[in-house]
Amino acid sequence: MSLLPESASFEELVQDYYLAVRGSGLMLSALDTQLVTAWAQEGVPFEVVARGISRSAEKALWDARPGEPVLRSLRACRRQVETEIRKYRDLSAGQGEEAAPEVKKKPARSWEEVRHARLCTALRALTEREAALAPRVHRLLDTVLAFVPREPSAMDQQEAWALLVLLRALPFPERRTVWREARTGEQQLMTARARRVSRRFRLQAAVRRRLDMKET
Repeated sequence: MSLLPESASFEELVQDYYLAVRGSGLMLSALDTQLVTAWAQEGVPFEVVARGISRSAEKALWDARPGEPVLRSLRACRRQVETEIRKYRDLSAGQGEEAAPEVKKKPARSWEEVRHARLCTALRALTEREAALAPRVHRLLDTVLAFVPREPSAMDQQEAWALLVLLRALPFPERRTVWREARTGEQQLMTARARRVSRRFRLQAAVRRRLDMKET
């Protein structure tokens, strides 16, 4: 997700992503910094925390007034981020447990597998709502989404690619509307890197909004 160097710390990655999604600001408050430190101690991948931030931001995006940041503080994301952390840890623990053969009904699924399944379900539902997109969606399911990612970053990339394919499948006037919607409220004082991250987040949110797809 982040465009920081690979050597960046967990805390740097979270700060960079949050400020880019928020659309303004150069650093975290002292209270927000303490929260990031606590998340770092959880030992989960950065992408898990970033997902919680993006989910919180997307819920707030459409209610934000023009010129206002999407999120007022990182603490506004706390509930969603900690929910994602709990899901990730519960699923990771479930994968490592060995149940007795007589009670083990099905293999435990990973965080990535759960997200992948939800994305596929959302796309199949989309074919029923958007008949014109059905052929493209079916090809997407048969090719790109036939592979189940094994890492959080790979799952993020797969979902982003799927949304980009859906955007390209829309008629040109609709694509233009989605692009304009994604750029609404874009802050000019951000760095080029932060602007790219912010634009990607807003574009994905705009595609989901246009297609009435809940975030997976």
